[in-house]
Order: sequence, then structure tokens, then C-alpha cells
Amino acid sequence: MPRTGASRELLVVDGYNVIYKSSRYLDRMDETSEGDPFEQARELLISDVAAYAKGRFEPVIVFDAAGNVSPERPDLSRAGVRVIFSAAGESADAVIERLVTEARLAPHAVTVVTSDRTIRATVGGIPVTRVSSDVLVADVGALAVEYRRENDARQTQHMRLEDRIDPAAREKLWRMLRG
Repeated sequence: MPRTGASRELLVVDGYNVIYKSSRYLDRMDETSEGDPFEQARELLISDVAAYAKGRFEPVIVFDAAGNVSPERPDLSRAGVRVIFSAAGESADAVIERLVTEARLAPHAVTVVTSDRTIRATVGGIPVTRVSSDVLVADVGALAVEYRRENDARQTQHMRLEDRIDPAAREKLWRMLRG
């Protein structure tokens, strides 16, 4: 599918490959639930990819239908992340290869995130960058730490009264207290 106005690089993420590479996502899996054990792990991955891709990539996460206990293919696309479940009988690998081929024909730069050796070998070449799942997980972890630090700093800043007062009014108050 051609991309209109596609100035951002396409980011294709092998969803279950990333989930199985990190305790960050595996800890969110609930094998005991009667519903979909992958639901929370997928939700976290979608959020993480949205933050990682922000303004730089056009993100797509591909999930293998075999990893989805539901026969439906829910549309989980949100936060600017397109989510694709492979069709019945089709592997996520085939979907990823198709997306990369379409991007090459456009031509459009693409980064593929997977640690699957077969996919990495199949989709390599210009204009394709291959990134291992471990690298994405490490980058997302670093982003989470940075966001947490910035959020803590903002909350501390907003808690102090002097930061919430207009600078001119604050200066008048200081002069009154000193004088």
C-alpha cells in the first residue's frame, strides 16, 4: 500500500518476537486468564512503540495470528501505531516481508525490528535497516527512565508556590519581605 506524504521512515515491529524477548512484556502476560493472555503485553508494546516512534517513524506492529487466541483480528491501532494481525494461514513473517517490499517499491526507507534470523536475512538491503528486538527493548527502557525523570522534575517544580507565581509578582513579594 503506497504511503501518502510519507516523510517519516516506516518502522515495522515483529510484535510477538519483541514480547518474547523481554521480561518487560512477559511479566504482563496472564496465562491464567480466560481471555487473551497477550492483551496487556500487546498494550504495553503499542504504547512503547508509539513513544519510540514519535515524530520519527510511521510505526506498524505485526502480530502472528497463531499467537492470538481470539479468532477475530481486533483493530488495536492507536496512538499513531498501526497494528496488523496476519490473516489465518499467513505468518507475521509474510506480512513483514510484504510491508518491506511495498516500502522498497515506493521507495521508502524502512526499519524492521526483529531478532528472527530468517526475517532479518530476507528483508536486508537498501533502504532497509534491521534492528534486533533487544535494541528496541533497551531503547524503550531508556525512554521510560527519561520520561519518569522529566515527570518527577515537573511535578516537583509545580509543587513549589514560587514557581506558580508570576515572576513580577514574585519579585514584588521578595522586595516586601526584605524591606
